[in-house]
This record gives sequence, C-alpha cells and structure tokens, in this order.
Amino acid sequence: MEWSLERMREWVAGGMQSVRECESSALGTALCLALLFIWYCYRVGCEHSAPSLRGGFNPEPRVRAVPGGVLASDLLARRGSSKIRQVSGVGGSGVGEEELNGFAYCQSAECFRCAKPGEGLNQRLYHSLQEYAKRYTWAGMGRVHKGVREQGRYLLCNRPSIQKPEVFFLPDLPSAPFFSREVQKHDVELLERSFPALLAEFETVYRLPTSRTGSSLPLGWKANSTPRGQWWTFYLVNQGTPMVLNARRCPRAWRVLGQLRTFIANNVFGNACFSVLSPGTTITEHYGPTNVRLRCHLGLKVPSGCELVVGGEPQCWSEGSCLLFDDSFLHTAFHDGSPEEGPRVVFMVDLWHPNVAAAERQALDYIFTPGR
Repeated sequence: MEWSLERMREWVAGGMQSVRECESSALGTALCLALLFIWYCYRVGCEHSAPSLRGGFNPEPRVRAVPGGVLASDLLARRGSSKIRQVSGVGGSGVGEEELNGFAYCQSAECFRCAKPGEGLNQRLYHSLQEYAKRYTWAGMGRVHKGVREQGRYLLCNRPSIQKPEVFFLPDLPSAPFFSREVQKHDVELLERSFPALLAEFETVYRLPTSRTGSSLPLGWKANSTPRGQWWTFYLVNQGTPMVLNARRCPRAWRVLGQLRTFIANNVFGNACFSVLSPGTTITEHYGPTNVRLRCHLGLKVPSGCELVVGGEPQCWSEGSCLLFDDSFLHTAFHDGSPEEGPRVVFMVDLWHPNVAAAERQALDYIFTPGR
C-alpha cells in the first residue's frame, strides 16, 4: 500500500510539473474550448427558442407562439411569412381590400385555412406526416396515419351524421357531445378561478372605440354570419396565430392562456376568444373542423333564455363555470332572452382531447402548423 501511495504522489507531482511547463498552451486550449461551448449554446438557443404562451405575454410583435423544443426550429422555418396578420396600428396607412375589423385574411390557394377539404388536402396531410416521420419517428403514429390515409372516406361521405369533423378526423378516439370537467380538471379550475379577471378585461375591450376601417365594431372585434342577431368575437389566438394587438389589450387573459396545460397553441385547431351573442341571436347548426380538441366555454355573462345544443343534447351556461364539449358534433347556440338582459358572453378556449397522446399532439402540431 505504501508503494502504491508513493507512486501516486510521483504521478501527481509529474503532472503538475507538466502543467507548469506548458501553462500558456493549456490556458489557450481551455479558452478556445470555452468559446466553442458558448458559441454552441448560442446557436442551439437561437434555433430552439421562440415566444411561448407558457412564458406570459411578450410585448414584441411575434407572429406565433411555438414552444421551445424539438420541433420549434423546423416549424418556424417552414412557416415563412404569416398568413393572417393584424393591422399594425389604429391610425395606420390605410386598410387593404383583404382587411376587415382589424384582421387581414390570406387569399392564397395554398393556405390551409383557405383551402377546401378534398384530395389536395389529403395529399398535403400525408406528405406532412411523412416528413414528420422521417425527421423524428413513426412511433405512436398509428391513429394519425390511419386518420390521414382515410380522410377522403371520412370527409367525402355525404350521409347525415351527428358527428362529422370538416377537416381532420382522428379514428378510434372516444367521443361524446359533452365531457365532464374532470377530464381537464387543472385547466377548468384555472379558468374558473380567473373568472373575475377575465370578466373585467372583457368589459374593457367591449367598450373600445369603433374601428377606423369603416366597421361599426369596436377595435379588434370580428362579426360572424348568423341567420338572425349578432355574434361577435374578440380573438387572442385565431387558428393557432396570436392576435398581437388584441393580446396586448388583455394581458391577464393572455397570462391565463400561458398557464393552461392543454391549450392548443401551436396548430390551426387552437383558438381563444371572447364570444358575444346579442339577444335574439341564433347560430346556424354546424360542425367543427376536428375531433382532436374539446372546446371550453367559461360563462362570463349568461342571461336567461340562452342555450347550447351539441349532438342534440341541450346545456345551459353558468356564470363562472366551464362547459366542455366536442364541437365536431353538430351544434348550435342561441340567445332568446330580452334586450334588457344584455348579451351572452363566454371566454372560449380549445383544449386537447384527453385521449390524444403526447406523440400524436406533437405530430399534429407539425402537420397542422399555421401557414403550411
């Protein structure tokens, strides 16, 4: 043992002597390695960082929220320019023919949101899925692959159906018109705790002055077509794209969105808005675009005579409480209350269906990235 310790001391002494003899070259090498490591961290950070709803509202006018992670750089690179943008200012340089109520809509035939479902869409979806699988993995893609492959059969069927998503159907997914609040308990409870803050911010934006674009609507609001009455929406996220000017007016609502665990923030199926029905309004029966999401309504103002009907099942909103429903079922809403009672107001967010796995969510974010 003594001999081994002595030999160790000799090795240590020899090593220290070698360091002293080549101290300058060793320091230079260490400095070069440190600089290379810093440069590598910088490049990785640039590629994988992007504004995220998780981090709260970023005052810079970012186009879209993509969380840092394996897909962020690819999604941003594929998007190119934004397909939907907000008018840059209230008194800006005029409004083009595409702009209405503070929004500018894409007129491109290649835009996913402008294209009608059909064979062209099926081919694009399959091509995007193949790209995703080549870059990452086919693991866990069974249902997504089946859904993409059989979209034509699902979408081109003209038979009347109680459930008929208009864009993408994920097969073998449990479905029902309404879901228990327990399936997304964390997000439902967070929204309900935020009821006072969300109601206060709605009151603020509802009283904004009218737009200078020739519309009678307040700034940032959008009118939707209805057979009777008025249906207005104030989007914070519209089809996966943050509405920057609107989000700046609602910092607390934006913060709430960033705290939701299952909010669909990164693909065209994700929306968040204040939705207003005036007395006497009926929304035409329609289907949503997909069954991979659950639409959540937090009641902010609910007069009497208001009802939501999904898949033939009626439900009533309640102030401060959430309703979860699958909007790929045929659904409608109406407000038959008196004008004295005022509008029905809900805060609407799109959450992931609880039975869509994490790997499937990641793939769907890639396939349905805004602007693809």
